[in-house]
Amino acid sequence: MNNTEKIGIICRFLEENGIEYEIFEHEQVSSIEECRTIENTVGGEICKNLLLRNTPGTAYFLLSMKGEKPFVTKDVSKKLGSSRLSFVSEEEMLRMTDTTHGSLGIMSLLYDKENKIEFAVDKDLLLNKFFCCHAGINTCTLKIRTEDIFQKLLPALKKDVTIIEI
Repeated sequence: MNNTEKIGIICRFLEENGIEYEIFEHEQVSSIEECRTIENTVGGEICKNLLLRNTPGTAYFLLSMKGEKPFVTKDVSKKLGSSRLSFVSEEEMLRMTDTTHGSLGIMSLLYDKENKIEFAVDKDLLLNKFFCCHAGINTCTLKIRTEDIFQKLLPALKKDVTIIEI
């Protein structure tokens, strides 16, 4: 699927579920450091998104967290009640979410057709008025009210959330 089709699917899903959003097109940004350069344009903090799995590959998590916080595998694994977590491979991410490294965001859950990925979020992100992340490609960022993520988006995706302190 090309990027235009992907954005169209995401926008239709948001509109069909009554979720207001803004979308920002920009130069390619693949790391949280590069995202800092577009936060003023977007008008919100862009969160870091990691796709993780346990060693046997029986549990998967999309973790959204504040960008400046370090990811400590041992701590996050314990808080999610999972054996030691690691990053999924590029191939596994593409297969599970139709997303590549550097483009992952909460909307990648839309492509979790096997419903294997659990959503986890750093509790400090709940303090932000807006939830900002890539729209499945790293040249496009979505801005959605945080309350709509939890009251509309996650229920529409049929996803629960685990809130942890990082």
